[in-house]
Amino acid sequence: MSQDFLQYLFSGITIGAIYALIALGFCVVNNTMGIVNFVQVDFVSLGGMLMFSALLTAGLPMIPGLLLSVSGVALVAMLVERFGLRPARSDNHLVLIFLTVGLSIILRGIIKLVWGKNRMALPPLTPDVPVQIFGASVLPQALWILFLTVLAIGLLTWFFYRTSLGLSMRAVASNPTAAAVVGIPAGRVRLTSYAIAGALGGLAGVLVTPITTLSYDVGVLLGLKGFAAAILGGFGSFPGAILGGLGLGLLESLSAGYISSAYKDVVAFVVLLLVLFVRPKGLLGK
Repeated sequence: MSQDFLQYLFSGITIGAIYALIALGFCVVNNTMGIVNFVQVDFVSLGGMLMFSALLTAGLPMIPGLLLSVSGVALVAMLVERFGLRPARSDNHLVLIFLTVGLSIILRGIIKLVWGKNRMALPPLTPDVPVQIFGASVLPQALWILFLTVLAIGLLTWFFYRTSLGLSMRAVASNPTAAAVVGIPAGRVRLTSYAIAGALGGLAGVLVTPITTLSYDVGVLLGLKGFAAAILGGFGSFPGAILGGLGLGLLESLSAGYISSAYKDVVAFVVLLLVLFVRPKGLLGK
């Protein structure tokens, strides 16, 4: 029983780390622009697709392929902000949210045209030889997911608290009006927020596709789970995004193990609804 529990625990933490990365991407854009960026779900798919092309088409080694894929998604995210959102003549948040929905559909269509509709597979970052931890079998890919997620969170924390651009983004998130008065460039901040969101989504796609399947719409369900994790933790809160992602992953894994895998999505979203009924702003929301 204890070994089974540990197995479910490691599995939940692994998928929860993916949800946390996606949730952080949602939070970065929300804090600087005040909108929900639904293109985030397609950044996940694009990351996996670029990794597939880097490894199997270009023949790049694993690490350069990963870095190139994440950078490629960040670049696409910047193009989405610069040419998809910035030309909008309305500052209404609802209009911008609907724009992200339309841009998401366009980007998904482009991914489908370039890579097709067939399901594909990605190799893991290192050979798939299970590692025994306290009697539970853990795949090396799961350990890579945890390590790179922690590294990404550490780099994100350093960026926001130790760099001038990161401090500017925090200022915009805290008080947009005051930030504009002191001359903080809003366009540069928004562009950077989309680049970070794209990099986080792309990293999530690169890491999760070796343990799932790869297709043009694989990021839709994962992205919605990441969105749910962001809401669960408190939308806009970085610690809340991490807590919500890990909590949602654990709920899914434990419900699949002890109830049925057919109900794991239902259980997770039911708990999410219950939390929002009691605390509408999420666990760590203000």
